[in-house]
Amino acid sequence: MSAAAGQTNPSAPTPVTAVDAPASDVTERLAGPRVPVDESLLGRLRGVCAEVTVDDGARMEAARDWWPLAIRWATRGTVPARPAAIARPTDTAQVAAVLAACHAARVPVTAMAGRSGVCGASIPAFGGVALDMCAVSGITDIDTTSLLAEVKPGTFGPDLEAGLRQQGVTLGHWPQSMDLSTVGGWLACRGAGQYSTRYGKIEDMVVGLEVALADGRVIRTGGTGPRAATGPDLTQVFVGSEGVLGVITSGLLRLHPVAPAEQRRAYGFASFADGLEACRRILRRGATPAVLRLYDYPESARSFDVTDHCVLVVLDEADPGLLDATIAVVEAECDGATKLGEDLVERWIRHRNDVSALAPLYRAGIVVDTIEISARWAALIPIYEQCVAALQGIDGTLAASAHQSHAYGDGACLYFTFAGRMPDESADEDHGAQDAWAESYYRAAWETVMDSVMAHGGAISHHHGIGINRSSFMAPALGGSLDVLVSIKEALDPRGILNPGKLGLPSPFGELGWP
Repeated sequence: MSAAAGQTNPSAPTPVTAVDAPASDVTERLAGPRVPVDESLLGRLRGVCAEVTVDDGARMEAARDWWPLAIRWATRGTVPARPAAIARPTDTAQVAAVLAACHAARVPVTAMAGRSGVCGASIPAFGGVALDMCAVSGITDIDTTSLLAEVKPGTFGPDLEAGLRQQGVTLGHWPQSMDLSTVGGWLACRGAGQYSTRYGKIEDMVVGLEVALADGRVIRTGGTGPRAATGPDLTQVFVGSEGVLGVITSGLLRLHPVAPAEQRRAYGFASFADGLEACRRILRRGATPAVLRLYDYPESARSFDVTDHCVLVVLDEADPGLLDATIAVVEAECDGATKLGEDLVERWIRHRNDVSALAPLYRAGIVVDTIEISARWAALIPIYEQCVAALQGIDGTLAASAHQSHAYGDGACLYFTFAGRMPDESADEDHGAQDAWAESYYRAAWETVMDSVMAHGGAISHHHGIGINRSSFMAPALGGSLDVLVSIKEALDPRGILNPGKLGLPSPFGELGWP
């Protein structure tokens, strides 16, 4: 039985912080060239798209996402890079028409929606057209028999779950950015929700896609039947491609009935290594609790006021029989740990989506970011120890810590947090010196973690994607396979107009201008 859920009202991006300058006075940090949009192209865009604007304020907001460096730049009246124009389509046909026009004019197009990414993936690095997908939104179909839903990319997380739960189903995808992000963004960056051990990441949830290609052609991938063997899975070519291969205009997503039961547990371990080993054993036995998050000593103290243990919070939701079996495995494998109050899980739930501290910290002169990676179980402790020690060794570091946030049978995601401040207090009034130090420190922290992860055979990103921030690490991370990605890009987007400057791919519009 199928049920159409109707169109939700389009939401809008949430700016991370104000830009400390009037829109007309804002400067741009990225040094690469900017491609203008002339009156001829503007006229064509206005003829095929619901709304096109060149307003200074709108262009300023479309110039940034939640990349932490962009937060610092905003306090200086600077944004990464502004588009020349913003196109706001309302359906697939308009998206395709905008792309066809820009393809003919050789003007770059950067798709964006919630702009909640933290790596600069939706920044229009070379100007051109920002393609705001927020109005291409809504759930167009829910099949509760087959547990599938067709969803438009501009649909924000709360709107999606509200529509699904009216039919007694859920996607099970709960990223920290839930209130700020969209389905298209999740797909474009291979996002992960906080219940990923139970439900999987977004690439496990997508069955098929509708995609508009650079020249305006619209194609459909997958969705014809479960586990189809009709050649390579083209859906996964576009999942994680960050808009450089095509613009996702609809997704067919796999659903689950809303779980009827939930249980929670919390434990304390003597070391981070002991906690990781318990998580590994739980997964090895086939138990997949939705939440299995382990915090090292600094993060246990900061997040839970627990100073004498590494805290593991566990939450699962499922059919009662399956739930009891899962929790029994958890309890058995955590038998030697200290049992802590389940109120710690509630504390995590209350604060799990709180990102309000980022802007105040940057305004206070503190450089802070998180780096998520993934690796095999055998490599996690060496990576953890090496990265935390190296971050602590960088001059100016105030804190360096980590937690394990998503776990699977073969490995897990480690989530590093670092914070630093310029050691020379006499430079407080010298903004130029502060800014130079901040970017140098930030880059050193990232290089330290990326180099350590790659040395141990890990992945440089688990769910935040690549964007601008990780682009320079793509060549060593992918090796010769980067050439294959370049070939795919050239075949699907021969003029290179789609989101140039991302994924470490060459751009026909010049050098990125950062770092």
